[in-house]
Amino acid sequence: MAVAMEELVAQTILQGSDAMYGRFLDVTAGAQERFEARDWKSVQKALKTRINFYDHHVGLVSQQLKTMLGRQHATRSFLMAVKAEYSRLLDDYPRYDIAESFFNSVYCRMFDHRNIRREKLFVNSSQGGRIPKYPTPLLKRYSSDRKLIQTIERILDDTPFTMPWVNKARDIHRIVEAMQHRLGPQLTEEVTIDMVREPFYRNKAAYLIGRIDMANQVRPLVLPILVNSKGELYVDACITDSDELSVIFGFARSYFMVFAPAPAALVDFLNLLMPHKTPAQLYTAIGCQKHGKTELYREFLHHIESSDDQFVIAPGIKGMVMSVFTLPSYGFVFKIIKDRFAPQKDITHAVVKEKYRLVKEHDRVGRMADTLDYRNFIFPRERFSEALIEELLEVAPSLIKLTKNEVHIRHLYMERRMIPLNIYLEQADDDELRNAVQEYGDAIKQLAAANIFAGDMLFKNFGVSRHSRVIFYDYDEISYLTEVNFRKIPPPRFPEDEMAAEPWYSVGEFDVFPEEFRTFLLINPKIRALFDELHSDLFEADYWKGLQENIQQGQFNDVFPYSDDCRFTNQ
Repeated sequence: MAVAMEELVAQTILQGSDAMYGRFLDVTAGAQERFEARDWKSVQKALKTRINFYDHHVGLVSQQLKTMLGRQHATRSFLMAVKAEYSRLLDDYPRYDIAESFFNSVYCRMFDHRNIRREKLFVNSSQGGRIPKYPTPLLKRYSSDRKLIQTIERILDDTPFTMPWVNKARDIHRIVEAMQHRLGPQLTEEVTIDMVREPFYRNKAAYLIGRIDMANQVRPLVLPILVNSKGELYVDACITDSDELSVIFGFARSYFMVFAPAPAALVDFLNLLMPHKTPAQLYTAIGCQKHGKTELYREFLHHIESSDDQFVIAPGIKGMVMSVFTLPSYGFVFKIIKDRFAPQKDITHAVVKEKYRLVKEHDRVGRMADTLDYRNFIFPRERFSEALIEELLEVAPSLIKLTKNEVHIRHLYMERRMIPLNIYLEQADDDELRNAVQEYGDAIKQLAAANIFAGDMLFKNFGVSRHSRVIFYDYDEISYLTEVNFRKIPPPRFPEDEMAAEPWYSVGEFDVFPEEFRTFLLINPKIRALFDELHSDLFEADYWKGLQENIQQGQFNDVFPYSDDCRFTNQ
């Protein structure tokens, strides 16, 4: 019996999704080996490789379908029949979530992001939020029939690591002591601990993640594992707070590598530990950022339906490259690239897009906001004021299409909304000001240690998160630190040199003079005094050259996504 074309197309797309996710899991499975070998360069390379699998396989399947199909099959009835057949294939399928997003991506690629309508795509899931079963149990339960110290010992003994421990008994004692200190009398011997069987890997650390089930509440249990220069393991901290776990899973960090054959089940468990995180944020955090886009769009549609405020230009100083608008009741901003840039911005649209791609593929060390890009995004026109529409048509007419009821934007980025740092500093009290200056300098230094030079370091290009962290979000001038030539300003030859309109020394394309940072950053006397106390090294060329040497020698600085107070070595 011949297979109907609709069924054949559906099977081809699902096979492509399987192939993509199979390679995704293959790269993820190598995380333990890279961690134990302390091969940090390969860690960064694997992150980039895994991100690129998705678009590669979407392209392969799209081309295959274009070869199989003629234009006569691009009818509404045929496309709806393919979607119905695909939905049938996803019944009891463990990765229906990823497969639905893959279907959407193939459809959009084939039609060049045109003819995009809800009924033809999986805007809403066909599976009603079903939680699939893992091929093996997701969690391992450690019951209360043992003393806490024995339970923690079993948890460490059950890890898959092949390396020796520096001092496992010491680590067990520290973990138990930390749990008793933080959880107090609630932590009786009658507790149950459930741990995710697979470690979470990111950068130079592995994380054991689970939950402590006590009589009247559930708390997370997170044990970051590091490896020392001798190839020995040790537990660096014990985290039992949901907010601290949320920071570890923050939107400004690289994606985790965790072996997840059924990601919906893992996301469901993580959501119990971090109830303030949305599925979009959690899918993205474990590396399924394409499905994270789908979930974020679903969350956006739900928010639009349950709110009535108007889109407005985002607070802050308007950018020369991007125009940014937001919905006051919504936690994200929408960024579009302007058609024309200010004369001082010698840059192209292609370069701007490449900078944003660089950020996604690079180690963001908790200091660069992740962005998700969309094509042909549709908004209800009634939610846009005429003033906002006029502004968008003025700065980016090539991207905007208006109908009676809709605003279509050909390409945009969505990014978490934060308070612009310049606005925050104007409103901050003395303690907040000190913390913000500390955070700003730390952000610059941690980015530099990860081989990122922010370029335009004005306060307006940074934001403050709800956890009071300073995060960079304007990427059109970033570059690799190793591409920059840091110089000291040479002494003037004559007294007249200092009065001249033009510098008395030559300036190359990649030359940067850190002494000049003072001129445009430290106008406020309070901020100047704090900088001199906390971050005066940022104004010295030798400091930046030292960071460049570290990078060239393959040194990767430690950047911990949890507070120093949590670390055992600091207690």
